[in-house]
Amino acid sequence: MLRETVRWLGSSVVLLFVVTGLTFVLVSLAPGDAAKSILSGQSTGYTQEQYEQTRRLLGLDQPLPVQYWHWLENLVHGSLGTDLFNGQPVTEALSGRIVPSLSIILGTVLVSGVLGVWLGITGARRAGWTGRLVDVVSLAGLAMPNFWLALVLVELLAVRIVAFPASGYVSPQTSPAAWLACITLPIVTLSAGAVAVVAKQTRDSMADVLSGEFVTMLRARGLSTVSIVYKHALRNAAVPVVTVLGLLLVNLLSGTVLIESVFAVPGLGQQAVAAGSGHNLPMIEGIAFCFTIVVVAANLLVDLSYRLLNPKARTP
Repeated sequence: MLRETVRWLGSSVVLLFVVTGLTFVLVSLAPGDAAKSILSGQSTGYTQEQYEQTRRLLGLDQPLPVQYWHWLENLVHGSLGTDLFNGQPVTEALSGRIVPSLSIILGTVLVSGVLGVWLGITGARRAGWTGRLVDVVSLAGLAMPNFWLALVLVELLAVRIVAFPASGYVSPQTSPAAWLACITLPIVTLSAGAVAVVAKQTRDSMADVLSGEFVTMLRARGLSTVSIVYKHALRNAAVPVVTVLGLLLVNLLSGTVLIESVFAVPGLGQQAVAAGSGHNLPMIEGIAFCFTIVVVAANLLVDLSYRLLNPKARTP
């Protein structure tokens, strides 16, 4: 157990270095920089001397490895740097944006897991047209573009019926009901394709488990169908489903970027778009760091779920 924990910590640290280092390289390869973005906002133009001076003030004239080393030094001291445009600490700027993004991501995983598993179990238990219906729903959910579905939901449920707000965000501390209303449409949008994937994986896995010999023996012992399905078969079929949910959580980090822009949710995705357009390297690095932490946490949860569902995974 100790060896595996050390291995997990080592791989997490390596992943952090790879992601943040690669982010530095990719931002440096993009045309333009933060100095040009800042000076371009001035009404009067700028000279080459002003441009070079701004680069020195921002530390952009230093070699890329030196900039990355300074960022790592700040990270060790609990800082993610300073916003190049307004001088605000990155940790302070991102602290208010983590909750909106995590609300949408975790809400989507929860809805997709519950509905997807239920549809998958229903399709596995009732072969025939029910199983084919699950496949049709899966294909339909995967085929619908998120941005198109978001616009349709806004038109139907925010403009015509006015059941949910079309944009904006309210924190759960201010009003739990308003917070739930604000994240409903983004979660429904992202869950359409996610439910389809989870349902398809659950149905295939459950169908394979239900055809096993131990299920036949349980039926011969007189156990009820509900007990067989939810107490015995689902546990054996849950490992690939947990894998899909873990991958879904990671994929939602990029999926929320577009959805947050459509619904004007002030989350990490919307901040990433703004930071990328302005070449705001400390902000981009801070967001990449937060996303990496989420990926590490998702991998840890998936690994712990494997150990709970499969006792063989606990043995060295």
